[in-house]
Amino acid sequence: MTAWTPPPYADPAAFTERDITLDADGRTVPGTLTLPKEPTGRGVVLLTGGGPWDRDETSGPNKPLKDLAWGLATQGIAVLRFDKVTANRPEAMAAPGYTMTSEYVPHGTAAVRLLAEHVDRVFLVGHSMGGKIAPKIATEEPLVAGVVIMAGDTQPMQYAAVRVMRYLASSSPEAVPPETIAVFERQALAADTVTANTPSSDLPFGMPASFWLDQRDYDPVATAAKLDVPILVLQGGRDYQITVADDLPAWREGLPDATITVLAADNHSFFAGTGPSTMADYSVAQHVDPEAVAAITAWLAEHAGRLDPES
Repeated sequence: MTAWTPPPYADPAAFTERDITLDADGRTVPGTLTLPKEPTGRGVVLLTGGGPWDRDETSGPNKPLKDLAWGLATQGIAVLRFDKVTANRPEAMAAPGYTMTSEYVPHGTAAVRLLAEHVDRVFLVGHSMGGKIAPKIATEEPLVAGVVIMAGDTQPMQYAAVRVMRYLASSSPEAVPPETIAVFERQALAADTVTANTPSSDLPFGMPASFWLDQRDYDPVATAAKLDVPILVLQGGRDYQITVADDLPAWREGLPDATITVLAADNHSFFAGTGPSTMADYSVAQHVDPEAVAAITAWLAEHAGRLDPES
């Protein structure tokens, strides 16, 4: 497998890194604190997507959140990223009581508070499910000065799963046979009517009823709309998982004051390319689009002077 290499927009001489540990809700997770040598006073906490991701969102030869961390740190922005509590315990995602809220919020809040010891303003940058949950963390932690949502989903997850399976069955039929779609369709219906007693075997991805009840009770757009902090929504035009057609309209309608930017060439990981995105894209070594890094950097600079929510 090709080893990860720094993206061309990152200068390792411009920052230092050290290991950190976050302790929250009786569980510890490891992380990395990246501090620029010429700081701007701004910092971001990175939140990975759905699944048992490590702090870099490592997938094959790619580490998109490490790309992002090093790209932002080169521009003077401190970054804290951390392994999800499920990263080394993926079986926990199938355990009774597991929820998106419990997986993200305790350590996300702890990360904000730790980073606040090093910078003047802390922003959340969440990718995929990390973008979906970021408004909830911002609601619960007043130190958050703004939120960046990268490919955050708004469509109910069970229906997004069916849509993605149909897309993959068309683009990669060898990987997704038709019977897989039928299974996801049945599971989506079960998620619609989930109760505390619904078996996880009947539900999408084998996740327990607690997860789907938590999903049903959480509206990311309505939560974000109540925040008194600036919001940036980034969306890849080639993303088949979280899409311009299925997810972005709710952000546009619900957040009229947010900055919304579509990077037409980018897929779900914000890797630039041409033509329809496929599963094979993720096995090719590449880096986060420099336009995505530049968009976040410019937006952070634009909101550098905004007062902290609690001041």
